[in-house]
Amino acid sequence: MSFDKSKLPSRHVSVGPERAPHRSYYYAMGMTEEDITKPFVAVASAGNDSAPCNTTLDPQADICREGVIAGGGTPRRFNTITVTDGIAMGHQGMKSSLISREVIADSVELSVRGHCYDALVGFAGCDKSLPGMMMAMLRLNVPSIFVYGGSILPGVYKGEDVTVVDVFEAVGQHAAGNCPLQELIELEKVACPGHGACGGQFTANTMACVGEAIGLSLPNSNMSPAPYKSREEIARAAGKQVMELLKINLRPRDICTKTAFENAARVVAATGGSTNAALHLPAMASECGIDFDLFDVAEIFKSTPYIADLKPGGKYVAKDMHEAGGVYMGMKTLLDGGFLDPSPMTVTGKTLGENIEEITWNPDQKVFYDVKAPITPTGGVVGLKGSLAPDGAIVKVAGMERLQFTGTARVFECEEDAFAAVEKRDIAEGSVIIIRYEGPKGGPGMREMLATTAALYGQGMGEKVALITDGRFSGATRGFCIGHVGPEAADGGPIALVEDGDTISIDAEAGTIDLEVDAATLVDRKVKWQPRTNDYQSGALWRYSQNVGKARFGALTHPGAKKETHVFADI
Repeated sequence: MSFDKSKLPSRHVSVGPERAPHRSYYYAMGMTEEDITKPFVAVASAGNDSAPCNTTLDPQADICREGVIAGGGTPRRFNTITVTDGIAMGHQGMKSSLISREVIADSVELSVRGHCYDALVGFAGCDKSLPGMMMAMLRLNVPSIFVYGGSILPGVYKGEDVTVVDVFEAVGQHAAGNCPLQELIELEKVACPGHGACGGQFTANTMACVGEAIGLSLPNSNMSPAPYKSREEIARAAGKQVMELLKINLRPRDICTKTAFENAARVVAATGGSTNAALHLPAMASECGIDFDLFDVAEIFKSTPYIADLKPGGKYVAKDMHEAGGVYMGMKTLLDGGFLDPSPMTVTGKTLGENIEEITWNPDQKVFYDVKAPITPTGGVVGLKGSLAPDGAIVKVAGMERLQFTGTARVFECEEDAFAAVEKRDIAEGSVIIIRYEGPKGGPGMREMLATTAALYGQGMGEKVALITDGRFSGATRGFCIGHVGPEAADGGPIALVEDGDTISIDAEAGTIDLEVDAATLVDRKVKWQPRTNDYQSGALWRYSQNVGKARFGALTHPGAKKETHVFADI
């Protein structure tokens, strides 16, 4: 079909005599006059050689072009960055991770704005690139579809399925003398057998589930593993379907309503997903002008049954979820149990409920439990609040036996110091490890602590100690690990005032986290407290530290849609 360009952004670069210079560039790239008259569709890829999460994205994006052309559009591909957490983990490189989410969103926005694209299909594979890509879609509000590159297949070691988390935990076992170096080397060579993002219900797969639950991805598209041939058909279908969205002018903010965000949070909790979702969902909501902070997320988590037996708390990985019927299989039982609202629209042009109606419950699959007989009635992920975290904190309790913990504080001013103590086995049972000045502003960059938590778990200390930080945890973290504590230490929050030997009480059932120190003592400590400076006094990390807001609201660097005076899609 032909499209009227008179109301599309691309008219500014392709229509009228005054745009002859612009068109000359298009002719230089081999485009025809007919190509130039069609809508211009951005195909954004986070593909690169940084890690296996991203290596198949460019080929998938290229196939997407075929779908755009079949739907009557002209595809325009470009790339954005990623920072891959598995490689950035455990050293200063992790400070770049969360910041990359903002850079990805900003770079996609700028490329679409600068070239006046009419629609967007975004491909992402590694943790922060998923919310970053979806944030750009919501910010620009042109018809958009999000495509996940797919997960890695599980590795096999000694006849058992393994993931990269097993390698991180084996580092702890090696330090404890329980894993010979040769076994560690053998494991590292087989844990990641090819292309794709981490296979467990870590951040990438969690946000891939969010893409479907919130309506920005095609149904049951995201859990198909990266090496599968079906990914080509998904990429092609996304390109074709985005043209249908352009035809009916169905935009991301029409899809991602407050109700859709609530549905997405339900799916995170039900699948025992990453705590990082409590950072990314508020950030995405802000791009729509919707109030949806950590406490809103936590309230939903509190009443959601945990139904997916996925790693790290359970047995299975994304490939198994795909074979069990995908994200929609889990959403079917959630909807039947009254835990999802069927009304939000999706990129199919149908409502979530209409999409789910096409799914038949498979009683023989093993990944998803029926909501009438869940793994636990609540508690994949839990929000906490108390005197140590007035602005909230988050803990993933999927698969944990112990939900209460009271212990003695052991304070570290950065992750490296804590990891060194863990490696030396210098952490006593019953300790509450505090790692502070790792928040969005104080880090800067809010690092994940997987190297430390995995080493603890590998030493058999996973539920014998607790770990609390104003930084983040990987979706792969397990054990009593509490992150996103706010206000952060850099802002003089209570976590900055904790001293060695203080008693800290955590109750993941009641949702509380308290520093058992009398008010007068804390007032005295606050008077003596001095803000700290970090080593990042220029460049991207400095700029981030100057602009970043509270983790409770998504660690954002701009005011969001509430302050906008125009939407790009309407220029």
